Amino acid sequence: MDSVAARRRDDPQTDFVYCGGAITEVLKCGSWQVHSGHKVLFLIIPGNPGVVGFYRTFIQTLHRMFDYHYPVWAVSHAGHCVPPDSMDMVEDVSSAAERDVFGLNGQVEHKLAFLRRHVPTETSLVLVGHSIGCYIILNIMKRNPELKIIKAVMLFPTIERMAETPQGKVMTPVLCHMRYVAYLPLFLLSLLPEGLKASLIKLVFGSIRCLDHTVVQPTVGLLSGDCAVNAMYMGGQEMRKVLERDNITIKKNLEKLVFYYGASDHWCPVQYYHDIKQDFPHGHFRLCEDGFRHAFVLDAGEEVAKMVFEWIRGDVRP
Repeated sequence: MDSVAARRRDDPQTDFVYCGGAITEVLKCGSWQVHSGHKVLFLIIPGNPGVVGFYRTFIQTLHRMFDYHYPVWAVSHAGHCVPPDSMDMVEDVSSAAERDVFGLNGQVEHKLAFLRRHVPTETSLVLVGHSIGCYIILNIMKRNPELKIIKAVMLFPTIERMAETPQGKVMTPVLCHMRYVAYLPLFLLSLLPEGLKASLIKLVFGSIRCLDHTVVQPTVGLLSGDCAVNAMYMGGQEMRKVLERDNITIKKNLEKLVFYYGASDHWCPVQYYHDIKQDFPHGHFRLCEDGFRHAFVLDAGEEVAKMVFEWIRGDVRP
């Protein structure tokens, strides 16, 4: 009976809301709503695609490691989810287009709007960013310095010179100049039966020895509509706009920040780790020693969550 109760407590719940006028999926471990009695909220800001289902194992593990004391939520990027039947991708098409809600700046404003609407001002935050989520966190800190942020953990951070990275050099032409060419195959893939899409995804992921099978269904969702189109649009802006590292914001928040760089990350070369460590010798910077890939959620969500727990457990107390 205890094991059944533990599993229920571990199972994340999914909520869909409009935020900034766009459909948003929130994956929640712990409390369904955060009220003034909640002292701390863990909030995960994903990479791109910003599909929260990829982070299921990660947030479950983090929730468990902290003995279920704190709610752990992952918030999707605007438009990076399949709306339920009762909702549309956006509330108002013209307004969403005017504010460029699916663009990079729009995604930053989307997270700020989410915090204003769903998190009481007195609640302290532990922010965990992955990839472009780290860039978004730095912008959150810059635009709303009044937020009560205890720690901000930056996993495989893409916070500078993205187009100059090995992966950026490959993807910049695709995302900035050839994006529309990919729309037709994406549309054709979206027409396939769900079971066939799942089989194709398992085939693509077949070389990953310890694949976390909870990522398969979210990937199916990514191919089932406008999600991938929105992700590619955002990616194109990343290549153009993520240029110089925001040293001013990093310096102001250095004691709150923990950076974790990959040892073989084609989105964030090791040289970037050495550069930032040299510029901020007193900062908390770590280089992966375990061979984790940039997309760690595919096979190492649990392991990375346990590391995050060890890094910040002394800063977060019941």
